[in-house]
Amino acid sequence: MENKKPTSAGARMGRGGPVNMNTEKPKNFKKSMFKLLRYLRPHKWIFFLAILLSTVAVAFSIISPRILGNMTNQIVDDFVSVKVYDSIMEKLPEGANLPAGTTVKDLLEKMKPDQNMVELSEMADKIPAAQVDLIENLDLSKKPEFHYDKLAEIGGFLIILYLISVAANYLSGWIASGVIMKIVRKMREQISGKINRLPISYFDKHQFGDTLSRVTNDVDTIGQSLTQALSQAISAVFLAIGILAMMFSISWLMALVAVAILPISFGLIGMVVKRSQRHFRNQQNQLAELNGHIEETYAGQIVVRAFSGEQKATKEFAGINNRLKGSTWRSQFLSGLMMPMMHVVSNFGYVASAVLGGWLALNGRLNIGDIQAFIQYMGQINQPITQVAQIANLFQSTAAAAERVFVFLDEKEEPTESPDAKILSKISGQVEFNKINFSYEPGKKIIRNFSAHIKPGAKIALVGPTGAGKTTVVNLLMRFYDIDSGSIKIDGVDIRDMKRSDVRRLFGMVLQDTWLISDTIEANLKYGSPNITDQDMKKIAKFAHVDHFVRALPAGYNTKINEDSENISTGERQLLTIARAMMLDAPMLILDEATSNVDTRTEVLIQEAMERLMRGRTTFVIAHRLSTIVNSDLILVMQKGNIVEQGTHRELLARNGFYAKLYNSQFVGE
Repeated sequence: MENKKPTSAGARMGRGGPVNMNTEKPKNFKKSMFKLLRYLRPHKWIFFLAILLSTVAVAFSIISPRILGNMTNQIVDDFVSVKVYDSIMEKLPEGANLPAGTTVKDLLEKMKPDQNMVELSEMADKIPAAQVDLIENLDLSKKPEFHYDKLAEIGGFLIILYLISVAANYLSGWIASGVIMKIVRKMREQISGKINRLPISYFDKHQFGDTLSRVTNDVDTIGQSLTQALSQAISAVFLAIGILAMMFSISWLMALVAVAILPISFGLIGMVVKRSQRHFRNQQNQLAELNGHIEETYAGQIVVRAFSGEQKATKEFAGINNRLKGSTWRSQFLSGLMMPMMHVVSNFGYVASAVLGGWLALNGRLNIGDIQAFIQYMGQINQPITQVAQIANLFQSTAAAAERVFVFLDEKEEPTESPDAKILSKISGQVEFNKINFSYEPGKKIIRNFSAHIKPGAKIALVGPTGAGKTTVVNLLMRFYDIDSGSIKIDGVDIRDMKRSDVRRLFGMVLQDTWLISDTIEANLKYGSPNITDQDMKKIAKFAHVDHFVRALPAGYNTKINEDSENISTGERQLLTIARAMMLDAPMLILDEATSNVDTRTEVLIQEAMERLMRGRTTFVIAHRLSTIVNSDLILVMQKGNIVEQGTHRELLARNGFYAKLYNSQFVGE
């Protein structure tokens, strides 16, 4: 076939061209992320529930250090009370009886300042300022005790809070993951639909592996990153706000010290993100290039080995792999710098908070439990900052993947068809090419002023050297491409006034390159004709000489064809594609060397079956072996996009022109 790039999928008619692996990608990070977040709109209420649950989980986790600090304060107060009571009792005369309700303050004011009282006063002066009020009002008429009941109550309340926080966090993650998976499913559906709406010219210019990478790697990256990043981002925001509020409620002075380190942290994060974004984008592009190379090499292993191309393929793979390694190393190294930098900055905050907190406690402005709670909050304030660093890392790969997916979804589609498109109810098979011109690329015409009138039911052969435009004519007839000028009419109706799907349903097609799906033989035969009965299917299978070899297989028609159709021979694959075309029962046929891959004996049988199939149907045959089209009703001889001769086989031989030279050249050895 001319003007066609071989593909691993096979059976695709099209024109080959340079594969564009360096397509310009958008570099607007914000635009890509906002575009990605629009997918959340249909799920905003259920996602709001996930946010609410995440808020509850964060709120409870924020409250717990303050409650734990109160527990510490209770222990400290009880301990100081017992120690003070014991010390005072040791200084009082033996057998001293204090009236009920006597406090330390009362004792120091009413009793004479003897030596014991002086020592008591000095001891009182050493009591931490935060416990002064507690000690002054300590009842000395009875020995104070540790309040284990209060400690148990606080501990039980903390356990309940932790359990609720864990449950809310679990539910939030479960709901958010469900939403993200729906978004990923929708994105894959959009890509799948997009593939069917893209013009054939897109697939001529883009590598199969690159498109496959967008459907698999890029969408997987988006799904995995969003699942982690969105839940972390939401909790990080609430956690940061809540922790800051609690820190200011404990000590605004210490809170200011803690807040002072945040700009430094975010500045470092921004610096790293800015430098790593480019490497993440390169990583995604090079991963797609690597996938394309692997797919291409794997699909063409026979050709690679036949031409001793293993070393070249390995060298090319190594080059792509090294570039991917470089991009991956740079992106991961830069993003990995964030955590060490965050630890260094946070350690400065710890030291400053500890020194300031100790000074405030000595001056009676803070309790020990409050300092403990604040230090815990200092540890927690690093958590949302760390999460932001991790999220920034995830969002780099997400943005790079999203850019590639959105570039694909924004590709120009086939022009929208009119809802008033004409439908041919009864097809006679008359085809008219009227001065058509066509070029795959502007300024490079492939077909020039091509005209031909095809009668209903005629067998038309297109012959000519490689690159003459034979396949291009068929591509235009099937509306895989639209002509630049002129018209192609079927039964007097311009095919541009019809839907593409309606035009293509008029043709049964058998190509030289076989293409079968990874399914049973029955599913392959019914591909395009799902409503055909099993009885009719087997009848046509016998007609196409398929039934005899299928019945010889262990599972018969339920035999599953593997991915590369390697469990059946090349000739058997060709027979299956011929039978599949027969089952369509289309009014017109397109045959491209349909018997090129079968043996001579089978070819004779297939030719007989095809003659019956072609009876009464307009048939276009692309022929390289001219011996197969000698009985055609009309032979169109093409050269450089033009019809240079046309007529029957006998007429063309009698002219002794270009066709005669082609025909005789195939039999010069005979």
